Amino acid sequence: MPDDFQLRRDEEQRMQAEGRLPPGQSLTLKFPVLHYGPVPAIDPATWSLRVFGEVEQEMSWTWDEFRQIPTVEVKTDIHCVTGWSKFDTVWEGPRFRDFIRLFGVKPGARYVIAHAAHGFTANVPLETILDDDVILAWKYNGELLEPEHGFPVRMLVPKRYFWKSAKWLLKLEFSSVDKPGFWEQAGYHNDGDPWQEQRYQRRRMF
Repeated sequence: MPDDFQLRRDEEQRMQAEGRLPPGQSLTLKFPVLHYGPVPAIDPATWSLRVFGEVEQEMSWTWDEFRQIPTVEVKTDIHCVTGWSKFDTVWEGPRFRDFIRLFGVKPGARYVIAHAAHGFTANVPLETILDDDVILAWKYNGELLEPEHGFPVRMLVPKRYFWKSAKWLLKLEFSSVDKPGFWEQAGYHNDGDPWQEQRYQRRRMF
């Protein structure tokens, strides 16, 4: 019977043949946990999600209210800037482009800045997160997110490196100007497209 290494290698080769493995990435059968700082202990009884900025109506939802918003299930590959890719992951939550219809976005909105626990932020162009596969995820494989994976809610932006899919989401800011997030300010690429291997900002050579 093939061991885990052989299974991973066979699957990785299949994904390469199907054109699903971005450059510089390798397959993982696990789900690595990577983040800055400790896992926050978020009480769903006091959690809320707020939208503000270039919106028609600022709004917020409690945990119970948020779970009443219609959801979709998305099956997708995810890619981490550290080099691992995980295939056919299954998530559930409101589709982002449907979610924004609840409050309306002003014409001047060009960027969305996700604000999360520990003051973490991640910036994404609005046009990027209007794709079908971008959701506000609160389930993974049919179950509530584990705390280390972002409970109660995280962004899911599959076409970007996974740091753009901010965990422990608290607020969504709609802005007319770009506001580089936590990792972008630390030297990560502002766009983070895995197919372009946009891992880090180019630094001037002296």
